[in-house]
Amino acid sequence: MLRFVLYVSIWDQLYLTFLSILVAGTGMFPIEMQRRIVNAAVTRQDFHAILTLAALYLCLVIAQGLLKLLTNIYRAWVGTNATRLLRLSIGSIPYDEDPNTSVLKGTKISMIIMEADAVGGFSGDCIAEPVLNVSILTFVFGYLFYLQPVMALLAIVIFAIQATFVPTVQRAINQRVERRISALRQAGADVVNESGTIQASYLNRFTSVFQLDVGIFDLKYTLNFLMNFAQHMGTIGVIVLGAWFVLNGRIQIGTVVAFLSGLGSVIDPWGDLIAWYQNYMVTETKYNLISSAITTFPTEVKASCTE
Repeated sequence: MLRFVLYVSIWDQLYLTFLSILVAGTGMFPIEMQRRIVNAAVTRQDFHAILTLAALYLCLVIAQGLLKLLTNIYRAWVGTNATRLLRLSIGSIPYDEDPNTSVLKGTKISMIIMEADAVGGFSGDCIAEPVLNVSILTFVFGYLFYLQPVMALLAIVIFAIQATFVPTVQRAINQRVERRISALRQAGADVVNESGTIQASYLNRFTSVFQLDVGIFDLKYTLNFLMNFAQHMGTIGVIVLGAWFVLNGRIQIGTVVAFLSGLGSVIDPWGDLIAWYQNYMVTETKYNLISSAITTFPTEVKASCTE
């Protein structure tokens, strides 16, 4: 999968990596501004300073938002272009002299209509998405360690617990995805050979797909429940520990606000990183099934990749 992504968009991936790190870096400034605004209100009681910091905060948020908008549009273009190139490659697969022509036709239809979108669309996120999310997590937790190491360590432990059960659940999902794709490809072959009547093979295959879909959703939502529970445990732990530090004069209230804001800002990147891992594993399974049918890339694809 990664080899295909680099083949069709290596320079785009380098540009996206740079933009992703830049987006992650600029995201730290609003968190620091929140801490300074709260401390200015509590300790200095200087409303003019608060207004100045608030104006600076707005400017930073707008700048980061525009940079993220540019990055997302670029990522979408890379994914759409990779889908186009993959469809060209699938369309060039020969099968005219194969004795199993109808089966290959059904497989080809399934790959072009359903599977190419998932694989090609993921190309825009394959490298940029983990770079962005890992950069955000690194910057935020580094900043939180700077503010209060013990509270930061507690937050990291909670996130590490989540990482232990994700691979196990994902392996079970991948197995169901592979079986689902195989069933749909066989259904495509049945369509090519159909006689105009509903056949038992149709009913059996679609019932199998339904059961696999239900199993996939059950696993995904169970994983979401476990992750949400762990995240709330981390939040309440930081609040309790932070309150104890404030009562004992070890930190200011602005530090607790910054921690809560920082944890809030890493929930989405952490969730996105987990979702990326899930998507990568599923997409790699789909790509392996597609690449087994593609012996070489057509001239149009090679020309596009060298431009």
